[in-house]
Order: sequence, then C-alpha cells, then structure tokens
Amino acid sequence: MIFKSKIKWVAVFVLVLSFASLLRHLSIARFSTVDLVQYSALTAFHNDFNSLSGRQSVPNKKLWGPVKPLQSLQPYANPRSNYPVPNDQSNGFIYAKIFGGFEKIRSTICDLVTISRLLNATLVIPDIQESTRSKGISSRFKSFTYLYDEVQFIASLKNDIVIVKSLPDNLKAARKRNEFPSFRPKMSASPNFYIKEVLPKLRKTKVIGLIIADGGCLQSILPPNMAEFQRLRCRVAFHALQFRPEIQMLGHKMVERLRAWGQPFLAYHPGLVRETLAYHGCAELFQDVHTELIQYRRKQMIKKGIVHEELSIDSHLRRENGSCPLMPEEVGILLRSMGYPPKTIIYLAGSETFGGQRVLVPLRAMFPNLVDRTSLCSNKELSDILGPETPLPQNPFQRPPAKSKEQLKEEWKKAGPRPRPLPPPPGRPIYQHEKEGWYGWITETDTEPDLSALDLRMQAHRLIWDALDYIVSVEADTFFPGFNNDGSGWPDFSSLVMGHRLYEVASSRTYRPDRKVAAELFNMTRDNIYHPKHNWTLSVQEHLKKSLSEEGLIRQSVLSKPALFISHPLPECSCRISSADALVRVKGNDGRTVYGGEEECPKWMKHGDEVPLDSAGEEGKVEDNELSEYGSTLDEQPESNDSDRTNATLVSEQDEEMDPND
Repeated sequence: MIFKSKIKWVAVFVLVLSFASLLRHLSIARFSTVDLVQYSALTAFHNDFNSLSGRQSVPNKKLWGPVKPLQSLQPYANPRSNYPVPNDQSNGFIYAKIFGGFEKIRSTICDLVTISRLLNATLVIPDIQESTRSKGISSRFKSFTYLYDEVQFIASLKNDIVIVKSLPDNLKAARKRNEFPSFRPKMSASPNFYIKEVLPKLRKTKVIGLIIADGGCLQSILPPNMAEFQRLRCRVAFHALQFRPEIQMLGHKMVERLRAWGQPFLAYHPGLVRETLAYHGCAELFQDVHTELIQYRRKQMIKKGIVHEELSIDSHLRRENGSCPLMPEEVGILLRSMGYPPKTIIYLAGSETFGGQRVLVPLRAMFPNLVDRTSLCSNKELSDILGPETPLPQNPFQRPPAKSKEQLKEEWKKAGPRPRPLPPPPGRPIYQHEKEGWYGWITETDTEPDLSALDLRMQAHRLIWDALDYIVSVEADTFFPGFNNDGSGWPDFSSLVMGHRLYEVASSRTYRPDRKVAAELFNMTRDNIYHPKHNWTLSVQEHLKKSLSEEGLIRQSVLSKPALFISHPLPECSCRISSADALVRVKGNDGRTVYGGEEECPKWMKHGDEVPLDSAGEEGKVEDNELSEYGSTLDEQPESNDSDRTNATLVSEQDEEMDPND
C-alpha cells in the first residue's frame, strides 16, 4: 500500500509540473513582442547545401569543364583588309519595319546593317512592330529602345555605317503618305537583288522602306569576296546589339544569384513553340486540346503557303526523323544518363513553352532545382523593367453573339438525316478559366479571334523575358537546346545562343544533340542493353560527348550555317591560337570551309588574351571517380548575399553521384 501511494503522489507531482509549464509557455506567447522571422526557402537551400560538405565544392571537369579541343578558338570580328569608313555622300535612307519575336528581330537587324553597308545607305533605327502594336506600354521606350540600347548601337557601328534615329523632318510627312517605295524582301534575298532592284530606286527617291517578317532579309552564306560583310554581321550581333541598361542589370543580377549558390548551373531552352510544332507536324506529341491548337495553326500555314504538306501527318515519324523538339522528360533522361545529379541547378529559358507547366512535371521530378526568371526575380523587379503601363481591363472576354431563331431553325434543317439528334442540354455557367485564351474560342467558333489588347501586351513582354533568358543562357556554364535549326529557315532562340557562345568562348560546354540519333536511342528495346561495354547509358554518353567536341560542332555547322550565319560564325569571325595539334580542315556541301579555316590570331591577342591550353596528354586520362559531381573541395566558405536572395524554392538532396554503369 505504501508503494502504491508513493507512485500516486509522484504522478500528481508530474501533472502539476506539466500544467505549470503549459501556463508559463502560454503567457510567454501571449505577451511576447518578438517579431516572427519569415522563412526563406532560398536561405534554407544555402544552409542545407553548405551542410552537405561543410566546404565549397569544385565542379567535376567531366561535367562542367571546358572543351579542350576548342580552346584555341578566339573571337576576332575586326576587319582584315582595307575597310574604309562610311562615305559622307550616302545614296539615301533605309527605314524598316520588323515583324516577329525576339529571334527574328535580332537576326533581321544584323541583315539590315549589312544591306546598308552594301548600298552605302543611311540606316534609320528600325521599328519593332511587337512593341509599337501594343497599346499602353511604357512611354519611356519607343520601339527599338524597348529592347536595345540605341546610343550603344549607333556608337558601336560608326565606322561601318551611318545610323540616324529618325528621318529628317522634311521626309517624315512624305513617309506617312506612303510616297516612298517599299519592298518585302525574302529571307534569303541575294546581294544582287539589292544592287539591281533596290539601289536604283534608292538613288532616285532617296528613301526606301523594307517590311520584314521572315526573320531576315539577306542570304546567310555570302560569296567569299564578301567576308568583311560577314564579320560586320558578327560585330552587330555580338557587340553593337546590347540590351538597354535596365535589362542588362537585371540579367546580370540573375546570373550573380545563380552563381551565389556555390555550384555551376545549366541553361535549358525547350523550344516548344506553337509555330514550330505546327510547321513540322508535331501535334500528336501532345494531348487533348493542345493537339487541336497546333493543327489549327498548321491549317493557317497551309493556307498562307508556308507549309506545302497535308494537314494531318504522323508526328511519331517526324519525331524519329529529328524534326520535332526533344520533350522535357527526354532531356531529363539524357542529362541523368550523362551523370548530372538531381540537385543540379537548371535554368529554364524561353518566354513560351507550349503545353504549360504540365509538360515540365517529369523534368521537375528528375531535377527539383529547376528555376526560371520568376524564381530569381521579385514581382517588383519584373514590373520595374517594363516601366509604367496603362492598365488593361481585367476580363476582356466577350461571349459570342446569341443566335437568332432563324439561325437555329436553319441549323436544325441542316442537321443531317433523321432521326435528328436531341437538342443540347440547358446551358451551364461559364467558369472563369474557360473565358481566357483559347478556352474562350476553341469550342465556340471555328476561327481563332484576333489578338486582344492583352495578347499584344504579352507579346511585347515576351521580348523582355527572352532578353533576360538570353543573357543567362549565354553566361551559363552549360547550355542544352531542346530544339534548334528546324529546317524552316526561321531563326530560333537556341541557335542564336549557341552562336553567341561559340563566338565568345568556343570551349564553353554547349551540347548539340542530334535529335534523330536521340530518337533512335529512346526507341531501343533490348539491343545491347546488358552488354557491359555497349549498354544504353554509355551510348548516350558517347553521343553527347561527341556533340560537345569538334565532331558535333562540324555536324551542326553544316546544318545551321546555311540557314543563319550568326548561329555558326566560323571561320570568318574567329582566329586560332597556334597549338601543337594538327589542324583539321572540313568543308561543307558547297565546298566552303566550315571548320579549320580560321586565321592565326594577331600577336597582340597572343600576348594579351591568350588562353592557356592544357597538355594533350591530359585529355586521355580517366579520373578515379569520373562521374562524381565534385572532385575536390576548398576551405573557403561561400559568401552570403542576403540582399539578392528571393523566395525561389530549391531542393537540395543529399544524394551521391549516380553511376550510370550500376
């Protein structure tokens, strides 16, 4: 009895202490004036990532290091021969209107400058129609300045052509009355077209206009005696065309925030654009209403004569032919097979990804640290770069007009043979998500409505978003294109980025996968899967490694250069630092040198900007842990920069590097 009474008193004592402790904590929580600290996922990522090793890691050279065979290539777009300054007595003014998105605008401006030099004409700053058509955008920017730095553009090309901001006052009124002749040149127009047809009218009227909607107005490959004009294209694309300061500052800030995480990052552009998918007949890669949207756009292209094929086409055959983009889940499998771990930071570029976030779900599952501009920038930063804009109506949707009784009777008569179908059920309420975009018209009408004010505003905004993505993609440690050089001749985002990276740092890791080979790899079933020397993963690694080196560069040049010169500005815009390796010259289908014909760099480049080349013997060495993500560590801790951190959600996994051979 005595023992039981002691246990009873101990239990009572414990209950009293627990109750007192609870009262104490409640009083502290009620009367405390301490502010709560807001949780930041980005800060948590920093702490978690640093806690994995305790020290900053050095990236594995096999995944992030430079491509050694291309280290001797250096950017060199300076004139090589006697290149006189522009003639004071020009033949007249050239003004232009450019239709299209970011890619078409950039490539067209390069052609316009080249044509102005060819015709000895004064170039008027061209009008970017994507910004002038949009109503209510910021009045601080006018057309060209909405995207590019006008002062830098004029100053950089002062030794090449004369550029003015606008026509003289005595010619502006005549232009508004359409008194000057205008041309709609084709994308592949030859220099003879401008010399024989455009130049005589330019000399006669002193002013001509060019309306360009195909993403270019001059053929890509010029005769060998016009090599200086090709270098002029490079000077325009890679030096003169600088984004306006606000875009550059935010773009470089995004790169700094990516670098602050203490590891390299990969930029990936899906290339899933509706026009591209419709042109190549890739509708069946999607489902439901997305397939209908692609087919509708393809039908429009057939009517306009852009596509000369049937409306319905086997998309799977096109995919096997390499005409369709790689789907995001396929890119994720390729990167994992190459050895990139799940915690790799991937920057998603591109203002348009057809199919929305649903098509990105598999890639996010494989690489949780998939970020974009909205992850790196606050809403205020993105709105500030657009400037003050006139607000638009919140709900621009308008229901189709109600049908009259006569129309309903006529439809009933034309409904087909009896028995007639039952009348439709009573109308249900239309939800908000069905009023926006294609939800509002695809089930109601047979034709796509004209662009609304909101659509035009979004097209102008996409120019800014693509500019930010362009800066990040060029500066990325690695770039992977989901689609490039589509064969239509239109410029595409990935091709521009790949050409810029090839010009600035040719040895940067830029994958150039052959989509036809990739489709064959994905279609494999059991061939050589379990052979230790020829399994599927090693086949993927072999193909991607070849795409990084000279072999992939040469294959890509044969495809890309005839369509867009600035996507492969070799050998005209590069020079080569002499090395002990034997130089391999490769010629294209037209007999011109596409690789190996670079001149030797001048002495001032050798002494000033020479890139140290690694010894040839190191290329063949195999590290003990070749596919490990990090080879060694440093004792320095990464500096934190709390002011630049945003609310991006990143996931850090404590996983060891995947060994593809396991």
